Amino acid sequence: MYDHPPELVTRLTRTAQEWRLRVLEMVYRVQTGHIGGSFSAAEIMACLYGHQLRVDPANPSWPDRDRFLLSKGHAVPILYVALAARGFIRAEELMQLRQLDSRLPGHPEPHVTPGVEVPAGPLGHGLALGCGMALAARMAKQRQRIYVLMGDGEINAGVVWEAAMLAAKYRLDNITAILDYNGVQQTGATSDVMPTEPIAAKWQAFGWHTVEVHGHNVRQVLDGLDLAAEVHARPTIVIARTTKGKGVSFMEYNSVWHGKPPSEAEYLAARAELEQGVADA
Repeated sequence: MYDHPPELVTRLTRTAQEWRLRVLEMVYRVQTGHIGGSFSAAEIMACLYGHQLRVDPANPSWPDRDRFLLSKGHAVPILYVALAARGFIRAEELMQLRQLDSRLPGHPEPHVTPGVEVPAGPLGHGLALGCGMALAARMAKQRQRIYVLMGDGEINAGVVWEAAMLAAKYRLDNITAILDYNGVQQTGATSDVMPTEPIAAKWQAFGWHTVEVHGHNVRQVLDGLDLAAEVHARPTIVIARTTKGKGVSFMEYNSVWHGKPPSEAEYLAARAELEQGVADA
């Protein structure tokens, strides 16, 4: 749909694979953290932090910056990797994930980690916070966009749908929600825990413009984000259909890998698959 240079698509595709490797290394070394949802969001995060977001690592509080809210806060390992790649934190800090007194807690915390906008412990609050930011930006006549990344298990929370109604009521066209629709949550398949299909029709019924993309296809993700920025007078959600644990065959579609650190044998097997993915990108 949009004329994205092939070299950009290639670079971001490779970036996503490399970031999965970094997440794997982090979680294995500290033996704690969430792999599955970090892997499913890798292309989304690569497109945001590698291309889309207007942010300044030298001035994290820049008033006109875009805001990114990781509402599915347990997937913070992929956010930390993105922040390191963009220059907000040092790469060597990544191995301090979830360690006492480090700047990389198990869920994102503002005022602790540079580049983090909001805390994310209770699932479901990110969209409501994003709506407040979008309203504030409109009132201040600021041009930034608000991006909120949610998980498909997270949207079981009622506060998500309250925020969805508010965004439609106030025609918040400066907010883009992104749904990491990987089909698996902590306790099993989302279709078993709490079915949400037809997901696009639900958001449309709440007054949102919907864009559906293959969440591991960089070109489609970029197109979805660009299209969202062109929609006027209503909010947009990009529904990214993804795979939990993407890139490692024994982790894909498996709820065990929601928050399980790998053993040495699992780590070595996963690293081999991801390194091959980087080589093929």
